[in-house]
Amino acid sequence: MTDKFKADEYKQKINLGVGDDAPSMTPKLKVTFISGEKGDNRMFCVFVAYRSEEGKPWVLPIVRAVEARVTTDETYNHEYLPVAGFPDYREAAYKLLLGSESPALRSNRVDSIQTCGGTGAIRVAADFLKQQLGFNTVYVSKPTWGNHRGIFKAAGFQNVKDYRYWDAANRDVDLKGWMEDLDITLIFQYTKELVIWYLLQMMLKIKKPSKSQMELIVRVTWSNPKKKNVKTMSDRIVLMRTKLYEKLKDLNTPGDWKHIIKQKGMFSFTGLNPSQVDRLIKKHHIYLLKNGRINMCALTLGNLEYVANCMHTVICEEQQQQTAKI
Repeated sequence: MTDKFKADEYKQKINLGVGDDAPSMTPKLKVTFISGEKGDNRMFCVFVAYRSEEGKPWVLPIVRAVEARVTTDETYNHEYLPVAGFPDYREAAYKLLLGSESPALRSNRVDSIQTCGGTGAIRVAADFLKQQLGFNTVYVSKPTWGNHRGIFKAAGFQNVKDYRYWDAANRDVDLKGWMEDLDITLIFQYTKELVIWYLLQMMLKIKKPSKSQMELIVRVTWSNPKKKNVKTMSDRIVLMRTKLYEKLKDLNTPGDWKHIIKQKGMFSFTGLNPSQVDRLIKKHHIYLLKNGRINMCALTLGNLEYVANCMHTVICEEQQQQTAKI
């Protein structure tokens, strides 16, 4: 999809997603178009990262402040961090995740590893599960990130299977299917199979000796991790969700669009089907994944109305075609 977007000469094209035709292990791609080139008024959106209302990369103010402090701190150096990562950061992270009064923390049953991004965390976990515990099968949600399957295959897992997660018809989490598949997976646990959703629970209960085993994996993967106003980002994402929902509602777009404001985070499953997505790309130059998922940060006050109008159009056109067939 990235190549098609780059080749599209339409001036106001918009990219709302990630390249859906990219190989599973392809790094997250960024595409930039310079405004005003050859009189062009093209927009650009970076697909996986947060962007401001102007479509620009946004550095958190706290990051700017810390960077300034670091550059003037004569005690700061570039020595390697411990293999497991910065101890204070790790402790703060698992206290935030579990709560400082967690029984698991109080009984000293929890430890952590600082990783290089989410992909790094999954790879270390996959290597640990394969090398130390002998797991050979993993269940990942359907849908999931395109690289998750590749990570487990690269770690030596022979079986990468799905469990149901997204209910496309109702535009919500498929709890019934999820629990049915989870029950099956729990049975498979006795034959050394694993569901990725269950992975976090297992890792949080990791015993102390296991930490040294994970450090060995980290040591041969990247040696040590990199040293590293959220509310502003969150507020803009919520605003884009609200505005898109309100605009579709004002247009009387067929369907119930409450899932857009019920969902959380930077990404959203719109509920658009592959045929509607194809129309958006070919007729309206709006690029997104075939499964209808979009990056909410790609929406701005400047392009949201156009996106909503085009969504309304392709949905109504499809309904008219279906009615005509009847």
